[in-house]
Amino acid sequence: MQLSSTDSHRLEKSQRPVSCSKTLIPMDSSDGFRPLDGKSLGEYIKKTPALVAQLGNQVDDLTIKEVGDGNLNFVYIVTGPAGSFVVKQALPYVRCVGESWPMTKERAYFEALALKGQGHLCPDHVPEVYHFDRPMSLIAMRYLKPPHIILRKGLIAGIEYPLLAQHMAEYMSRTLFFTSLLYRSTTEHRRAVAEFCGNVGLCRLTEQVVFSDPYKVAQYNHWTSPYLDHDAEAIREDDVLKIEVAGLKSMFCERAQALIHGDLHTSSVMVTIDSTQVIDPEFAFYGPMGFDIGAFLGNLILAYFAQDGHADEGNDRKAYKQWVLGTIEETWNLFQKKFICLWDEHKDGNGDAYPASIYNKPELQRLVQQKYMTELFHDSLGFGAAKMIRRIVGIAHVEDFEAIADAGKRAFCERGALDCGKLLLKERHQFRTISQVISAIQEVRPC
Repeated sequence: MQLSSTDSHRLEKSQRPVSCSKTLIPMDSSDGFRPLDGKSLGEYIKKTPALVAQLGNQVDDLTIKEVGDGNLNFVYIVTGPAGSFVVKQALPYVRCVGESWPMTKERAYFEALALKGQGHLCPDHVPEVYHFDRPMSLIAMRYLKPPHIILRKGLIAGIEYPLLAQHMAEYMSRTLFFTSLLYRSTTEHRRAVAEFCGNVGLCRLTEQVVFSDPYKVAQYNHWTSPYLDHDAEAIREDDVLKIEVAGLKSMFCERAQALIHGDLHTSSVMVTIDSTQVIDPEFAFYGPMGFDIGAFLGNLILAYFAQDGHADEGNDRKAYKQWVLGTIEETWNLFQKKFICLWDEHKDGNGDAYPASIYNKPELQRLVQQKYMTELFHDSLGFGAAKMIRRIVGIAHVEDFEAIADAGKRAFCERGALDCGKLLLKERHQFRTISQVISAIQEVRPC
């Protein structure tokens, strides 16, 4: 569970995290929902056997700390003498605005469903869910104790994570392969797709903030002005860019390729040197695999371009920039290797995409895999580029850049990322290997 939430990037009607002096809490609803505070959560825990068990049956001396940022959800750390966990409760409105701004609390159901499913497929990298209460929109899960921190903060601090690429490649390959038609029958797949179609509200939000708003005049777009005024205008006037992003939006809306996290940026990952945990899949649905892969790689590229803004006399960050580039390359290469290994291992199974009775020659199998992975590579580059662009001229920015106090220096870093994003989005089909992408990044802004 992410303890320093970045929920502000999901807000459709506010360009900055909203602050307020009090929390607006509605009366109990007819469907059994009621928002919990520290006191009522303690009472709830004592009446819930699964949570009592996680606390070693010792519930008389609990510490309950609310750590959410005040925008969307309540997030509590619960600790007792013999156990701990995190509780996240979704509200049916934007928490710091009130009931006048509704937002579906059913997002908690899809988050819990995704956590359980992806946790089953990749238990080493997804926190365990201990309890889910659908009427209450409440999830209790493993507390990722310190020294776990949000990956984005680690990247800003210049910390190297030697196992990050390996862990993320494992997570993405397993969660994507095993929820695709490469492994499943169409009957099983359609049943799962139908279940997640209910998460339409958050999908619509993504469609707006990633694929639409950055390419037009939109109320809540913002950028480092006046330095990037021309750059933002150039994006709104770039017809080629608009055509390319329209194709990506269609793919996002139409292609139910696998169960995707839906928001796999570097603030949705918590890390230590030897642990990587993927959190907050409330945007999960069946969509294009490349959206997850691209989101993660695109955010690493943003981190690369931000490093010049965090350099100082004691550390020019050049070595760290090389590490980031190496992690980008290693993540894709390991993902591709692991994904194909899973495909080879299960090629004679029930997957309906390429049944063994038809694709029964080794050379044909290799051709199919090569075509599939090339298309997935290009999809990932396109979606990653779109995510990069929207983080610079759209509603929600990233701390990688926002933490750079000097506006001129920040704009210099952002312009490099923006130029790179436009290049990758337009020219993605020209790239054949991830090493070519690394070279293109370095041409935009050398280490």
